[in-house]
Amino acid sequence: MSGIDIVYLWVDGADPAWRARRQQAYAAWAQTHPGQLALHGNVAGRYRDNGELRYNLRALERFFPGHGHVYLLTDRQVPQWLRTSPRLTVIDHASLMPGAALPVFDSGHIESYLHHIPGLSERFLYLNDDVFLGAPFEPAFWFGEGEDRRLSVFTESAPQVVQQGLRDDVAAPVNCATLSRQWLSAQYAGYRHAPHLYAHAPRPMLKSALHALEALAPGMFAGVRATVFRSWRVPALLPDLVPRWMVHQGFARDKVLDPLHIASGDAHAPRQLAELAARFGSLPFFCINDTCDEAQDDDPRLLRVAAALQRLLPLPSSFEVA
Repeated sequence: MSGIDIVYLWVDGADPAWRARRQQAYAAWAQTHPGQLALHGNVAGRYRDNGELRYNLRALERFFPGHGHVYLLTDRQVPQWLRTSPRLTVIDHASLMPGAALPVFDSGHIESYLHHIPGLSERFLYLNDDVFLGAPFEPAFWFGEGEDRRLSVFTESAPQVVQQGLRDDVAAPVNCATLSRQWLSAQYAGYRHAPHLYAHAPRPMLKSALHALEALAPGMFAGVRATVFRSWRVPALLPDLVPRWMVHQGFARDKVLDPLHIASGDAHAPRQLAELAARFGSLPFFCINDTCDEAQDDDPRLLRVAAALQRLLPLPSSFEVA
């Protein structure tokens, strides 16, 4: 075993009981937080299960067979096809957070507790289920080796316009970067903000670094842990602040790597899926983002993605029932 655990967040937005909880919670939250919902913060596509997790685990076993324990964070749900395994633990996210914080439908809130998972290894890889390994996993590429044990965190090459404040009309990663610049500039006199965004990528993490940052910035963690739905006023911490802080502290280093990022609702998706098929096995990672928002589950654009994943990863993993 590599000693590198794997952490996933997963939700089935079609589950009637879960859907009823979400609708009831949003009606109450929207009344008390008018105008605060982040762009695309509560669309069906954010919670839709397109079968990505099944294929993600297939990719994990294919490209990283020596992975450590797998932790699957859910909200009172378990995939029907999931097989009981000594290598996988399903955790109800409610077990990681105070009861007063529930219910929670903001992944940024939930992921702020990842380093509190009991038994989690010091080095772990955090994946959204729509971000896949696409080539053999080399621990040294992600977590360093020898005297250089810095993690690799991946940025996009395109420069990002630095905005002065949080805005309700921009994508969540942009507000995440703005929050990082504000906090890190106030915390460190020598901080220089790199004008880029972090890629939708597997996120290598150090449990001890997350505990250290939480101790250093309790107010930041308390803020994101007060959300119920994704709010543009309260950006998530793990997508941007955590990697920037780790780079500034010498725990990590930036690497420029433009991933193949496929938006399922985009007109270019067919061409990008063809590119994925051609490059599969040599891409360190890729992302297939559900941008079909309120589409029905049998939308042709979603079925096209499912068919592409089945062609690429036809063999069941050990985590699937026969």
